[in-house]
Amino acid sequence: MSVPVRAGPSNWRRAATLVLAAGWTRPVPAAPSRPQPPAEGFRVLLLQRSASQGFLPGAHVFPGGVLEAADSSTDWLRLFAPHHWPPRLGLGPAPPQRAAFPVLPNVRPGAVDEDAAALPDDIAFRICAIREAFEEAGVLLLRPRGPRPPDQAPGCALAPPPALADWRARVRRDPRHFLSLCAELDCTPDIWALRDWSGWITPFSRPGGRRFETTFFLCCLNEPPPVFPDLMEVVDCQWSSPSEAIESLISKEVLLAPPQFYEIRRLGNFASLSDLHKFSLDRESEGTERWMPIILFTADGTIHLLPGDEMYSEDSNFLENCMSTGKKTEEIMSEGKTFHRIVLYNSHNYGDYTGYSIHVTVLPKYKHVYPKSFVMGFTGSILLGFQYLH
Repeated sequence: MSVPVRAGPSNWRRAATLVLAAGWTRPVPAAPSRPQPPAEGFRVLLLQRSASQGFLPGAHVFPGGVLEAADSSTDWLRLFAPHHWPPRLGLGPAPPQRAAFPVLPNVRPGAVDEDAAALPDDIAFRICAIREAFEEAGVLLLRPRGPRPPDQAPGCALAPPPALADWRARVRRDPRHFLSLCAELDCTPDIWALRDWSGWITPFSRPGGRRFETTFFLCCLNEPPPVFPDLMEVVDCQWSSPSEAIESLISKEVLLAPPQFYEIRRLGNFASLSDLHKFSLDRESEGTERWMPIILFTADGTIHLLPGDEMYSEDSNFLENCMSTGKKTEEIMSEGKTFHRIVLYNSHNYGDYTGYSIHVTVLPKYKHVYPKSFVMGFTGSILLGFQYLH
């Protein structure tokens, strides 16, 4: 193995992503003499980015974006009062702080660093994810001001506000206007409906690339809300079951970055929305793992190594480096036994590749679940210069 030359300082940002899963009743073929009730399932919201975007043009992503200082502002406390008080605003105990590799530079917005009273990170990231869902998809995950209902049933989205386009433009220009919108509607962001799910850090792949530390939340909804793409960053949308999303990837109808591919395959472990929702509730006190893949360039492909894989190394040098080898992907795979990796065959940064797979032989931690190993083959020219934002 060889290690390319170290890159210079990267432009790190923090971000939040929202995996929206909504209930869906799927038809079941009935036997001729015995009709069967529809089966419960769920679909996930995917947004198609504009082809003119510099970041993941044309790709399908979950709603999300960069954390802004306004998301952490103490001005939110006046809106949550008098029913929800700091520091947790009714979220319950803070999840445990898991030992995380790597240690990142301070990437929180500068204005927040100067405010010791700013909202806790896990609240600010929830507000960020909810704000971005509104900006990109017109989905309002808000709750009328008042006591939180005692049950923890799946949530629901509000109808879009009057003058949706105007409000969205104002929030896009200045994120502080999202607080104004919530106050206008006499609502608060439904931070209680979001469950900690995962964390992804952009791996190093080339000097000068944008880097993100992104928190992924899961939000289960009883039914899919109307979606209104902003027609700027986002030009289309679809609700897809995990299997439908993978079928669309195989047929080249959608492009998924490695984190989306991994997370959709992870969601494939659940047969129904109720199963997924119960699982997310049962493990919410466990917190999440935060992963920075290490990229290994082979002679004919790319492997994204994840923690637990026998080739993964918690070496801080890989914060600004990747691996390379003259061996082919097939040879690397044949030499190993303990896998936690995403494999992209026959491509490096750009170009044609003929397969996209996940290999998992390690056990999950903290009451979570990992995807089952999955090998997929297809052909086509697909962008691989992924950045792990959303």
